[in-house]
Amino acid sequence: MNELGRIKHLLLAIGSANVTGVPIPASLPSHAGPGVGKGGSVFFSNGFSRIRLTLNENSPVKIENSGKAAVLTFDGPDGFVSVEGFVEKSGCHCPKQAYITINEGCIFSCRYCNVPNLDKHTKTPDEVASLISDALKRDTIECISLTSGVIGTMKEEEECLFAILERVRSFGLPIGVSVYPTPGLSKRLFELGVFEVKFNLETATEKLFAEMCPGLDWEEVWAALKEAAGVFGKNRVYTNIILGLGESKAEMKQCITQCLENGIIPIIRPLTPSAELSDYTRPSAPDILGIAEFLQSELPRFGLDPTEAKTMCAKCMGCDLAPITDLDARR
Repeated sequence: MNELGRIKHLLLAIGSANVTGVPIPASLPSHAGPGVGKGGSVFFSNGFSRIRLTLNENSPVKIENSGKAAVLTFDGPDGFVSVEGFVEKSGCHCPKQAYITINEGCIFSCRYCNVPNLDKHTKTPDEVASLISDALKRDTIECISLTSGVIGTMKEEEECLFAILERVRSFGLPIGVSVYPTPGLSKRLFELGVFEVKFNLETATEKLFAEMCPGLDWEEVWAALKEAAGVFGKNRVYTNIILGLGESKAEMKQCITQCLENGIIPIIRPLTPSAELSDYTRPSAPDILGIAEFLQSELPRFGLDPTEAKTMCAKCMGCDLAPITDLDARR
């Protein structure tokens, strides 16, 4: 039985773990996602499901790592929980991927994001290729995933991305890209050999987007996602939507269905309170489970399957309750 998948919503509601025993494998610092500015994280897996938890000595979740194996324990709502598994290597942001942030830092100030507070640095094509080469020496890398903040103009960002893609195609691995999109970008990415894209809606409603992502354009992201679905096709276009920003359940469900209707697979990301939203609370375990179950029920209606993902978040699944992979454990 996939015990980790069965209780993963409870762990995501907590969001952290205290790791003892053998030190966890060294990894590069995160410049994207929930781990930014949080002092590191751990990936725990049982071979079926995977969860990423922020390191916190005061966490109620304990992971005793013996090296080859690990045991995760905590007091759940129905009693003491113990899950056997192992701690995974995460050399480039997450296991089995060279997941690399091109631009560290960002000129935009999304209220939930710490990236604008980072020291700004743009990686060159040679730097990115070197990181991939090093990752391949340390571990089994199955794909290349590229993300980026925005430091210069959109045109400058795209030219930098294109140069990196030209450089890394020679590795012969599936490539995924997650950046802020502009009109026509998907066609160019497809021509450069990109396999999948993820353009993030971030919020379930346009009103919340305007509040949380000042300076960015909700309709522009939607247009890019629809364009991408026409270019890349089935099961190859994704979008992150944050759960817990103040949307209603009905609004989140409506957004999920609208994505699926347009051939876009949403990844529902529980909020990690950070930056201006540090005083927010994480979504509850029932809310995380309920929305994930709704997404699971809707996917077959539109013939979409996130387990087909070859890159990025839908392949990793560490930060989210994944339809099919995690939820099938509850049946």
